[in-house]
Amino acid sequence: MLENVTAIFFDLDGTLVDSVPDLTAAVNVMLRQLGLPVCAETQIRNWVGNGMDNLIRRALANNIAGQVEPELFIRAKPLYKAAYAENVSVHSGLYAGVRVGLAALHVAGWSMACVTNKPVEFALLLLDQMGIGQFFTTVVGGECTAHLKPAPDALLLSAERLGIPIRHGLMVGDSLNDVGAARNAGCPVVCVPYGYNHGQDIRDAQPDKVIASIVDLPALLGRAA
Repeated sequence: MLENVTAIFFDLDGTLVDSVPDLTAAVNVMLRQLGLPVCAETQIRNWVGNGMDNLIRRALANNIAGQVEPELFIRAKPLYKAAYAENVSVHSGLYAGVRVGLAALHVAGWSMACVTNKPVEFALLLLDQMGIGQFFTTVVGGECTAHLKPAPDALLLSAERLGIPIRHGLMVGDSLNDVGAARNAGCPVVCVPYGYNHGQDIRDAQPDKVIASIVDLPALLGRAA
């Protein structure tokens, strides 16, 4: 399935960047302002991946179900956004091999999009502050489409922006949401084994391939610089 790939769609959190330390800091600022118990970083690692709103609800409820009163969520969301805007890349970092892998793909002429459930404003900040924003032609965030991953909407929009048929795109991610989005859109998917998948082994989701690092992707796709 990879031989027809002409463009690549990359997930952000858990695939390119370990952002949980800063997400945890922002969540805990919000919780303290609301007079609620703070969360451990290990909890946040199991709660990320389904968009900002779901993370906020899970933190407020202190569980993955995230059932909270609408009024509390309305109070909490602007507090979280303000806190995260000041903590986008204080403690976050690129996973090993990401910068080298993206640079090699860029030099080789691959069109690349960042496809994330994170809001675009924060995705752009994070990409730029991590020094990899220049590699992406477009960034599709959680508010850009009607439905978050695992719905196919974001991948379909990315393909449209890059000017390719969706079947010629490749999703690269770390979670069941990424695999589901690719399957629903009709394109292949490659996953990394680290990242955020609610504590489950990504191999169980049966992506087309699992690679140890983004640096392995150029060789897998077989286009030299």
